[in-house]
Amino acid sequence: MKILILYYSRTGNTEKMAKAVAEGAKAAGKIQVDLNYFVEAEDLDGYGAILVGAPTYHHDVPIDIKMLFEEAAARNINLKGKPGAAFGSFGWSGEAPKFVLEIMKNKFEMNIADAPLLSRYTPDQKTLDQCRALGKRLAESLIR
Repeated sequence: MKILILYYSRTGNTEKMAKAVAEGAKAAGKIQVDLNYFVEAEDLDGYGAILVGAPTYHHDVPIDIKMLFEEAAARNINLKGKPGAAFGSFGWSGEAPKFVLEIMKNKFEMNIADAPLLSRYTPDQKTLDQCRALGKRLAESLIR
């Protein structure tokens, strides 16, 4: 089983969160964790769970993340039933991870168990611990 942790980060804040999510997933053991800044739409099908780190810029999802989902939809990539989660940093609004979850749930019919994990600006230790817990929880759900 493989988990994808895909993220976009301009300031490094969402990258810090992504790395903490990956640490948590790896701590579960027995699972391959891929931490990537970019993947092809076709690659999504090869993962048992997908976690997306999407910071909010100008009240929106980064274009790279949007384009990936648009390409996956155009190519009819089947993600139905796969666990998914979203996280990200923001300065003043924070809606990008919520939008990502809506796409995962409503367009791709993925299983979304958690609300998006958000960090205003730089993630603090508590937020990074929550990121690790998120990664570990999703990895353990695949192992079971």
